[in-house]
Amino acid sequence: MAQSGRAVVIGGGIGGLTAAMALHQRGRQVTVLERADSLEPVGAGISLAPNALRALDVIGIGDEIRDLAAWQGDGVLRTPGGRRLSRADADAAAERFGGPLVLLHRATLITSLAARIPQNAVRTAAGATLVDAGDTDRPARVRTSDGEWEADLVVAADGIHSAVRRTLFPEHPGPVYSGFTTWRVVVPVPDGEFAPHETWGRGRLWGTQPLKDGRVYAYAAAVAAAGERAPDDEKAELLRRFGDWHDPIPAVLAATRPEDVLRHDVHHLAEPLPAFHRGRVALVGDAAHAMPPMLGQGGNQAVEDAIVLAHHGDDLEAYTAARLPRTTAVVRQSVRAARLNLMTNRAAIALRDTAIAGLSKAVPGLLLRSFDPIAGWRPPQQPYASGITTAGKR
Repeated sequence: MAQSGRAVVIGGGIGGLTAAMALHQRGRQVTVLERADSLEPVGAGISLAPNALRALDVIGIGDEIRDLAAWQGDGVLRTPGGRRLSRADADAAAERFGGPLVLLHRATLITSLAARIPQNAVRTAAGATLVDAGDTDRPARVRTSDGEWEADLVVAADGIHSAVRRTLFPEHPGPVYSGFTTWRVVVPVPDGEFAPHETWGRGRLWGTQPLKDGRVYAYAAAVAAAGERAPDDEKAELLRRFGDWHDPIPAVLAATRPEDVLRHDVHHLAEPLPAFHRGRVALVGDAAHAMPPMLGQGGNQAVEDAIVLAHHGDDLEAYTAARLPRTTAVVRQSVRAARLNLMTNRAAIALRDTAIAGLSKAVPGLLLRSFDPIAGWRPPQQPYASGITTAGKR
């Protein structure tokens, strides 16, 4: 259904640009206000699960992103010494969920989205403040250094520390520290072939994923005090924590320069918001439901938000009803996954590893089933590439 009126999107990340593209396709006059000097994203790789790829199909770029995605072969879960705990069968996952899990650089996705939004619609170095959320009788108002904008719809995609969220819901406690910090790097592929892997240690985690362009995306996490930083540099910190783990981790670290390493403490919204909208303003992505990264669903859920929001148009009650229960469940599952991944008790770790190894042999598809409610999601409207109707059934 065609829509009309102006939409102002605060934030030019994945959620904001997806919303801008979807709203533009539905006839809205769209303006994106991004406070940074460019749309170059902070971060490295992003995994897109079948749920997000179906959402991107709705706006016509799902197959393009699949083609741009990194090679994603079978994955392996290991201990720091290299012992295999389980193997993730990429073909089985694609068959079950109606599509692959793909990995690409965030910049690739940002570029693809931005290219389909009118060039003059994106304004960088444009910090924005919500002045009035509006209601049925008046538009919302957003202030920038260049003046004010009136809008029939404001999309707040301004991240985990969202100023718009604080304005709409001042009594909400906001994000809490998740108890761990993360590192991310993108570096040239070290010599030798290796399968994508994730490795769980005591209060620590490492993952290595090959990218299609010949580089490697590596990520790490560790239980740490909030705000803690290395006394020298973060590459040295990674060497201290992971330098004696199995191959190819030492080779990846050897190829890493200190300036390649991004480190961020992880926060999430432990208490769900009462709604994802107020007045004429809707929250998407981390502004609405920030979560730990262990399920790789932060960006995926932002893409879902954007497509569902554009589908419902001005009916923001329907948007909240569609998104709040689902994202609350995904946040809670992500928190549980983080606790499982980053255990510190030695006896509990031994029990966890034994259980994973045993269950993976006895019931090979068990771990995949836990992902059914997430990857099996479908957009509220077609087209999308998958012919799947329920997880695992065509």
